[in-house]
Amino acid sequence: MLVVAGCAQLAEKERELTFRVVPGTASWFGGLPAGVQESDLVVEADGKPQRIHAWWWPAVAKDAPAVLYLHGTRWNLTGQTSRIDQLHAFGFSVLASDYRGFGKCDGDLPSEQTVYEDARVAWNRLTELQPDASKRFIYGHSLGGAVAIDLAARLSKAAAQAGTAVPAHGLIVESSFTTLADIARAVTSPLLPVFLLSQKFDSLAKVHELRMPVLFVHGAGDSYVPSRFSQELYQAAPEPKKLLLVDGATHNNCMRVGSTEYLAAIHELFSLEAPAPIRQARGAKS
Repeated sequence: MLVVAGCAQLAEKERELTFRVVPGTASWFGGLPAGVQESDLVVEADGKPQRIHAWWWPAVAKDAPAVLYLHGTRWNLTGQTSRIDQLHAFGFSVLASDYRGFGKCDGDLPSEQTVYEDARVAWNRLTELQPDASKRFIYGHSLGGAVAIDLAARLSKAAAQAGTAVPAHGLIVESSFTTLADIARAVTSPLLPVFLLSQKFDSLAKVHELRMPVLFVHGAGDSYVPSRFSQELYQAAPEPKKLLLVDGATHNNCMRVGSTEYLAAIHELFSLEAPAPIRQARGAKS
């Protein structure tokens, strides 16, 4: 019993360190941009409904492509405004979803399993908001990149088994990593006993299952998550794919620093028609 209790406490501490949830509103949050619609999605947990908070920001063009935005650790949606705004400026309608345990969502401490579940619920909502599969995209930043790869791999595998088309046109993974164990070693010590980790986030084992174009983006100056991780993911992914390393960018600002080349890479890989961004992003911090 003591061993079981000790393992449970260790697993809980690991989840705390993995997600590092910061409660409340991000200090730089300046309010919802005009046009953003708030809603709650519902996921079943132990036979009871729990709410997932989401923002829907439709593009000006009614036939615009739509992207599901999956964020990383620490900050809830109020800390994601810069990248959400930039994607909207690129011409996308954006569905941005929190995870249980973050922001206004129900639930307590997130886990690898619950964030995967929440992403699937948000994806189902995106399919309702954008019925055209050729105009649906998935985006994930940092740990959200691992969530995005899991979702895209599941969709790809299900489509392959059913003999149908994949219900998404593309995937964008920014500033992410190969496995949680790899990034844990990189930021702590190569001697870390990673075999004890219960949270895997093993993107490297899933990326080969992708059956949609994937764009990997990383800041060349990222001191938190080294860009070599995106290079490894790129090497393991099937075609079509593209790797964009943004000079002068760090972990959080690839879209702002490399906005022109970022947008060009999106248009080139995904064959989108829009030749230029609709507007300039607001330049909020996050």
